[in-house]
Amino acid sequence: MQGAARLFFTLAVIYSILGMILGLTMAISNDHGEMVTHAHIMLAGWVTSALVAYFYHLFPAISSKPIATYHFWFQAASTVVMLGSLLLLYGGHPAVEPGAAIGSIGFILSMLLFAYISLPVVWKS
Repeated sequence: MQGAARLFFTLAVIYSILGMILGLTMAISNDHGEMVTHAHIMLAGWVTSALVAYFYHLFPAISSKPIATYHFWFQAASTVVMLGSLLLLYGGHPAVEPGAAIGSIGFILSMLLFAYISLPVVWKS
């Protein structure tokens, strides 16, 4: 695994561990106030990053292009902002809600960039 595939897969593993730690923390404390954050870590972080890594692994020529690396850094930064803001927001700090919005918008834009990168490849005849 090389290029963007390796970067996205590494990030996916990190998110899976963080999501599991948060899930265990909620279960042990019997406080499920961070359920929304946990779900976002597991889906936006772990699952999305793993699926994107798989795509880039299947198409290594695209994985090594600069746009794929840009996609990684843009999605990684957006997701960290979104998840960090959600963690604080559901932890009782409503002032960070704009951060969650900015991170979410960045995440959507990164998925539009992924559509721009991936769909022409899979529809190529």
